[in-house]
Amino acid sequence: MKRGRMPLTALRSFEVAGRHLSFSRAAEELFVSQAAISRQIRELETFLRQPLFERHHRRVELTNAGGRLLAQLVRSFDDIDKLLSELVAAPVQSVVRVSVEPSLASVWLVPRLNRFRQLRPDIDVSLEVDPRLIEFRSDQPELALRFSANANSWPRSQAERLASTVDSPVLSPALLALGPPLEKPIDLARYTLLHEENRQGWARWFEAAGVPADAVPGRGPMLADASLSKQAALLGHGVALGDLLQIGGEVASGELVKPFEIDVASGAYWLVARNLRDLSEPAAAFADWLRSEFAKSRRALGVQDNTT
Repeated sequence: MKRGRMPLTALRSFEVAGRHLSFSRAAEELFVSQAAISRQIRELETFLRQPLFERHHRRVELTNAGGRLLAQLVRSFDDIDKLLSELVAAPVQSVVRVSVEPSLASVWLVPRLNRFRQLRPDIDVSLEVDPRLIEFRSDQPELALRFSANANSWPRSQAERLASTVDSPVLSPALLALGPPLEKPIDLARYTLLHEENRQGWARWFEAAGVPADAVPGRGPMLADASLSKQAALLGHGVALGDLLQIGGEVASGELVKPFEIDVASGAYWLVARNLRDLSEPAAAFADWLRSEFAKSRRALGVQDNTT
């Protein structure tokens, strides 16, 4: 096909709609109307003489032809974005943009960030605190730190396991001194339990501790993330189910008490990028530093972890 006949505008609209599987989200990304997206995709399907989407009520799915075309377009547009970014004059000071979940940023990363500054003063780190998925487009961060139960949570990206999350109950010494004795796991039911996002974490821990489900309290404050849960525990508001990587320092200092040696794995922290083997030099340096820092944290806590 002659390049002059390529329907580039329609291909761009299809690529965005295919990534999102949504015409409305494609319209938002491209700052056009949904009707314009629909029209361009219909024209592209007419041009190709075959459908690219299967249209259902309130959703669309790619056909086989649509999936093949999308895979090629994503690679092609990403290569173009990368080259255009390289052609733009680089700043004197290198910058690496990193997307981080809020609790991991405030509790684990920020307290350590000056170590990277001392190691690489020529690289500035731009943290974007956001729990939402990103697709690592040219206008987005190059790296992300995320929590998930597996490595398949991020489409069209690569993920490297950095450390398992290991949860255990913790509370302030003052609350323990004033409250009922904690001799066995069921005794925790007499305390206020602090929950993160939902009540499933405590349910898993009590199950691992051999406590019957009907004995597990179904109440307690619901907090948005681990940083709020830890702060509430430090203030004596209740017992938190803390990830040891995030609360290990407070346990070591005695600010928080870990009453039982029963720990439950709940997922892992992952380093995520479009392609971990094709990072810019600043991003590659920061990724290596993150690997080292997570390894130090695991060793300090005595946590054995397979990160392969």
